[in-house]
Amino acid sequence: TPEKAFKAIKNLRAWWSEDIEGETAKLNEVFFYHYKDIHLCKIKLIEIIPNEKLIYQIIDNQFNFTKDKNEWINTQLIFEISTKNNKTQIEFTHEGLVPEYECYKICEDAWSNYIKKSLFELISSGKGEPNPKEKDGFNAEIVKKWKLG
Repeated sequence: TPEKAFKAIKNLRAWWSEDIEGETAKLNEVFFYHYKDIHLCKIKLIEIIPNEKLIYQIIDNQFNFTKDKNEWINTQLIFEISTKNNKTQIEFTHEGLVPEYECYKICEDAWSNYIKKSLFELISSGKGEPNPKEKDGFNAEIVKKWKLG
């Protein structure tokens, strides 16, 4: 149902990453996502229409694998939920992520996996496949410094 899809999308820890700090489903709240020290991101939920739409704004971003570390800044993650032929559809758009970006292909592949596999599994079976929470060996000081900076 649209309600089930909406609830799953808002639960980013269950399909994207367990390493998210902060509130992901509250309007105008900023939360922090990271994947090791490879990708660090501050995100804000800027629009929410229950069971229809969620828009997240990328406030700050850093990749360690691109020349331009800030490629995602001011892009938006848009989730639109609709019903067609009695089936729920989710349309995901990463608005502002363009083929000219160095991260484009990697990000396109990653989003395809997260949306088509992990989010789909969360909605259909109740269990997604997010990135697991980091354990020993992760340099938390890098993340802490970046978050505060």
